[in-house]
Order: sequence, then structure tokens, then C-alpha cells
Amino acid sequence: MTALALTVAGAVLIGVSLGLLGGGGSILAVPLLVYVADLPTKEAIATSLLVVGATSAVGVLPHARAHRVRWRTGLVFGLAGMTGAYAGGRLAEFVPAGVLLTAFALMMLATAAAMIRGRRPAEGRPAPRELPVPRVILDGVVVGLVTGLVGAGGGFLVVPALALLGGLPMPVAVGTSLVVIAMKSFAGLAGYLSSVQIDWGLAGAVTAAAIVGSLLGGRLAGRIPEDLLRRAFGWFVVVMGVFVLARQLPPAAGLALAILAAAGTVTVAVWGRRRRGHSGQQRLGRPLRQRIRAGVER
Repeated sequence: MTALALTVAGAVLIGVSLGLLGGGGSILAVPLLVYVADLPTKEAIATSLLVVGATSAVGVLPHARAHRVRWRTGLVFGLAGMTGAYAGGRLAEFVPAGVLLTAFALMMLATAAAMIRGRRPAEGRPAPRELPVPRVILDGVVVGLVTGLVGAGGGFLVVPALALLGGLPMPVAVGTSLVVIAMKSFAGLAGYLSSVQIDWGLAGAVTAAAIVGSLLGGRLAGRIPEDLLRRAFGWFVVVMGVFVLARQLPPAAGLALAILAAAGTVTVAVWGRRRRGHSGQQRLGRPLRQRIRAGVER
């Protein structure tokens, strides 16, 4: 009973992560189901796909009501991502698991640095209603290929792709990412059900708890400033990336490498924010200097 209670409580946090950040579902659900619920790895992955897919589908609702979903972008990205994920899954058998997870962890840290640093402000340029279809297809295939290779982390790549590359505001990127995650999760689940049996009672309890969390996270997302939400997402990815990286090496070496990687990520992120802030001050100061010069000339 203790394990079940801890699993359900952890599922609420998974839902909050999905609803608030648009990611974190699979990378949290699989360890929860393996180490707390004591499920075999493949059953845990299949169950996590059900939990994350259903939770993401329901979690879209509060975002949709608040007009934080770009439906065309999400559906096209999802279809392209499913294609890339299938190709990535076929390629994964030729690459050692340790290599895949190490590369994934390093990519997570690079993504985290980009999210914390943020984009350069688009002066006078409104956020796009929908992203160009060719760009969405390309990003979707690439993200799907990577997530198919490593088997998790869709939201950790979809949100940055939409926010950093596509230029969508962070809350809109979160809402749209849930459409993509739901599509890819159900596609993956369909593949697993042919060879894996699921404990439907446990899956139902975990899914219900995660849905409650996602609705709570979705309501919170609209009340948190965009910059704070983006940085929180970035730091969350740092923690998960360090954890994954540390698990791939012997304890001492893994800890040392994880600390170095985390320190490098923090340095890049902080340096980028300071540089951007300095550039912003220069841009703000330039008109003032011009006005002073014009007044002197008069």
C-alpha cells in the first residue's frame, strides 16, 4: 500500500509537470514506475505512455480555453514527430543504450542553457499565430527522431523547439506541446501493446492522479510570468540531465562529470543572460544619448 500511495503521489507531480511545463512526463514516469511501483522496464515504459498520453490530452483543455494552443502547428508537428520517432526507434537497436543516454543527457543540458538564457527579444514583431508548415515538419521529424532513439523526453525537446526556434511565447509552446506529446505517446503505446501486458488497475489509478495534477498545472501556467516559467523549465532540465548523465558512468566519475556539466551549463546560461541584459541596456541608452545630443545641438 505504501508503494501504491507513493506512486499515486508521484503521478500528481508528473501531471503538474506536464500541465505547467509541457514536459517531464516520460522522464519522470518511467523511474517512478520502475523504482517505486516495481514494474518491469518494458511494462513501465508502456504504462508511462498511457499515463503521459491521457494526461497530456486532458491537460490541453485549460490551455485551449485560454487560447494557448496553436492547433495546426501542434497537429502537423505531432504527425511529423510520429514519423521521426518510428525511424529513431528502428535506428536505436544499432546504438548502445549507454551512448544514447549520455548523448541525450548532454543535449538536455544544452537545451537547458538555451532556455535559461532565453531568446533575443523580437522588437516590434508579434508572436506568430501558426508556424510555417515546412519548418514545423522539419522540426517535428528531427525531434521525433531523437525521442525515438532515446525513448523519452518528448516535451523537453518540443517546448524548446516551439519557444526558441519557432518564436512562440512560452505558455503557448507549453499548451501546443501537449498536443504533440499526446499523439506520440498513443502511437508508442499502440506499438507496445502487441507484446506487453499492462496492469490496468494500477495504470488507471496513476493516470487519474496525473490528470488531476495536469489540470492544476494548466491553471497555474497562465498565472506565472513567461520568463519565470521558461527559466524554471530550464533549471528542471538541468537537474534531470545531470541525473541521467551521472547514472551512465561509475559513481565517482559520473558524479564528477555531472558536476562539471552542470557548472558549464550554469556558466553559459548566466553569461548569456548578462550579455543579453547588457545589450538591452545599450539599446535603451542609445535613444537617450541621441536626445541629449540633439538638445545640446539646439
